[in-house]
Amino acid sequence: MFKRAYVEITNRCNLRCAFCPGTRRPLRDMTVEEFSRITDRLRPAAEYLYFHVMGEPLCHPELETLLALAAEKGFRSCLTTNGTLLPRRAQTLLQAEGLHRLSVSLHSFEGNEGAGQQMEDYLQGVWDVCRPLAEQGVICVLRLWNEGGLEARNREIIAFLERCTGQREDQWPAPRKNAQRLAPGLFLEHAARFDWPDLTAPERGTEFCLGLRDQIAVLSDGTVVPCCLDHEGDMALGNLLRQELEEILASPRARALYDGFSRRRPAEELCRRCGYAARFSAGK
Repeated sequence: MFKRAYVEITNRCNLRCAFCPGTRRPLRDMTVEEFSRITDRLRPAAEYLYFHVMGEPLCHPELETLLALAAEKGFRSCLTTNGTLLPRRAQTLLQAEGLHRLSVSLHSFEGNEGAGQQMEDYLQGVWDVCRPLAEQGVICVLRLWNEGGLEARNREIIAFLERCTGQREDQWPAPRKNAQRLAPGLFLEHAARFDWPDLTAPERGTEFCLGLRDQIAVLSDGTVVPCCLDHEGDMALGNLLRQELEEILASPRARALYDGFSRRRPAEELCRRCGYAARFSAGK
């Protein structure tokens, strides 16, 4: 039914990135029992499980157990991280079954330079974990999603990666648009900074989105939202700790949201104010 399901195992984070809106919701970690119940209800509908909406998944104290549970249920697990905790969590990730993809937001460093870590040390820690993971078959993507934003140190990041690969940037193969292959299974991805949806933002001409088509998301308290950008749960559709997925998707609000995008008339105000979803309309 869905290509991916996002499960926010924690909304806590160890950084305060300039590009991230954060959350006003109470900070909490999803328990192992909650994660098991939620993934049981998601499994028939999704194969790829993304361990985030807000928060830093490597902060979760039971990450190893959650990854093992996801593998046991047949999910392909995907993690997105700021990368600062990778050296501490290296063995957990290297030994995890079912880990399909690791995405590292390298652009998080520039907005957190007072966090006590030097750029070179940070990048080395990321490389030292991603390289062996890629050799094991995990897709590793180093992301610079900051074009038009904080990108002053991108050249320094590129220079580090050139030293690691022994190649110049213009020698890295480009298997697809905005992506370069640094090594088998290890990629550098570029993208423009985008504006998160915000009810106080102006309308952006959004007409279409993949929310409730390709993806669905679950916040740390079990609240179901249509996509990974509804970071405050403004479009709550139900709660997967108390309801079956089929009941939630059949709700009037969920049906109106899906049908609205089918007609190119978003039913939700937040969707009309989403800077990311506007990309789908711009490409029509």
